[in-house]
Amino acid sequence: MSSPATTTATSTAASTMKLEVKDLGVTYVRSDGQATEAVRDMDLEVPDKPGVGEVIVLLGPSGCGKSTVLKAIAGLLRPTKGTIKVGGVLVESVGADRGMVFQQYTSFGWLTVRDNVAYGLKLKGVPEAERKDRVDHYLKLVQLQDYGAYYPKQLSGGMKQRVAIARTLINRPKLLLMDEPFGALDPQTRWDMQTLILDIAHKEDNTIVLVTHDVSEAVYVADHCYVLDRRPTRVLHKVDVPVFGQRNAALKAAPEFRAVEKQLLDLVYSKGPGGV
Repeated sequence: MSSPATTTATSTAASTMKLEVKDLGVTYVRSDGQATEAVRDMDLEVPDKPGVGEVIVLLGPSGCGKSTVLKAIAGLLRPTKGTIKVGGVLVESVGADRGMVFQQYTSFGWLTVRDNVAYGLKLKGVPEAERKDRVDHYLKLVQLQDYGAYYPKQLSGGMKQRVAIARTLINRPKLLLMDEPFGALDPQTRWDMQTLILDIAHKEDNTIVLVTHDVSEAVYVADHCYVLDRRPTRVLHKVDVPVFGQRNAALKAAPEFRAVEKQLLDLVYSKGPGGV
């Protein structure tokens, strides 16, 4: 999901960080006054690497606060404390520099696939010819070039999620934020979508921040994985995933893949000081 930019620049100096999260805290207060601390003292830095597409994974148990962190980065909720910057610009609300893909399908049911993908460009007043070219490009990227005239109700779950990804990417955000986007998909479709995300990151030079509790998924898609604590969440460990020769179905059974998977499992379920 993308919205018109409403961020405020704090400096004209170029930042070397694509994403900076410093001392982030988020506390929810219910109508009865009871407070729930979801995020505490969280720090995270993602360097800006022009020309290098990356997938950053936030890995943690269900309910730990992963989605809260992502919503704060997206500008959908205001932190209780701390700051978030994207490209050196302070995040104060939603903005076109960040696009978000949710687990639930968010396409407009009354619009065709093509019109769904073009929606943001049309709101911005992008000329029709340019809209067509960009829609063609992103439909091809997500392998929906033959489904432009279809409506969402005619698509499978995986295809609906591809529409949401194309609709977000077409606005060219600096960060693509993904909130467990494949959780509702069957195993084969989930595998296809994981592979698609890798292709998008590298072909489109995107920085993708994806949250998941699936360790195997984290190893398969991530360049860098941050293991999060239970609520109130914070970063416990950073694991740089090796550059595998080829990411395909056979990789998940390979010893080098299993080794990283075990490392992450041990970190996620560790019980030592600071562990979860």
